[in-house]
Amino acid sequence: MASSIIEFLVMLNPFALFLYLEPIRKDLSHKNFINVIFKATIISLVICLFFFFTGEHIFETVFKIDFESFRIFGGIIIFSYAYLFIVKGQKALIMIKEDLDDLASEIALPFMVGAGSISLSIIVSYRHTTLIGSIILVVVFFTNFLTIFLLKRLRDSLEGKRMKTAFDKNMEVLLRLNGFFIGAIGVSMIITGIKNMFGVM
Repeated sequence: MASSIIEFLVMLNPFALFLYLEPIRKDLSHKNFINVIFKATIISLVICLFFFFTGEHIFETVFKIDFESFRIFGGIIIFSYAYLFIVKGQKALIMIKEDLDDLASEIALPFMVGAGSISLSIIVSYRHTTLIGSIILVVVFFTNFLTIFLLKRLRDSLEGKRMKTAFDKNMEVLLRLNGFFIGAIGVSMIITGIKNMFGVM
């Protein structure tokens, strides 16, 4: 259970999300920013729970796709994310220019929910029971929200532009380092998928 939570949190990468949302962090008040992130968290959780409960049926029954093929493809996608984190860092930032009411859904998709998180949601459904899996997803998204909240509090408490710039630089270093862990998750998914597909022990 703990390994699945850590794996999912590494994939979500709250440090990266905190950096990516710099444009709206500057434009919104603390209260509005936290409200938007909370709504985005709920939207993302609902989407991941949907794929947790229905993913296996959708891919294997409706689309007739072998799950191991999806695991391998998900691993490739996650690996590509890791490559962007390591090579581009904060330059991968996407400017968000939507109205406040639309920000939550814009943040949820694609910042919180993408091919990687959907893949992990389905994998969690294979590894754990319905109850444990649901708890894992709730814990993951609550922890992700709490981390962003604390990072915002910490940055706001810093005095002076130099201190805040140094903080952002350190977050970017963490973003790049986290890319190595995400890449390892992606490679592991690919290797596991290939082994399971061909019956290799």
